[in-house]
Amino acid sequence: MTGSDPDPDPDASADADADTDAESDRDDLDRLVTALHDRLAATATRPVREDASRWLGEAEAVAGDLAVGSLPDEEVVRTRLGHVEHLLSNVDGTEDEAADEHVASARAALADALAMLGDGGEGGE
Repeated sequence: MTGSDPDPDPDASADADADTDAESDRDDLDRLVTALHDRLAATATRPVREDASRWLGEAEAVAGDLAVGSLPDEEVVRTRLGHVEHLLSNVDGTEDEAADEHVASARAALADALAMLGDGGEGGE
């Protein structure tokens, strides 16, 4: 093999680029999950309604499971984020302006994370 070969394996270069993109996407998803958890955790120190507190606490626990360590596979992340979405759908308001802002930020991070994951249907289900 000489040094004049332009690219001995062009597929290897494309694969490396795809791996780098996938890692970058995974890092972005990890940051969104962490932001989601952090915003939900911030509501714990606020004087929120009792019913909202229960929903927020459960959502924080689920998001916290994802935020600790490396993320599981995308289907597990999607399922757990769907659970957080359901829990947050039960929170209409907290009666605390700062907590409401944290919830809004958490919902934004959640929406971004779910959008990043897509619908998950690979076979046109």
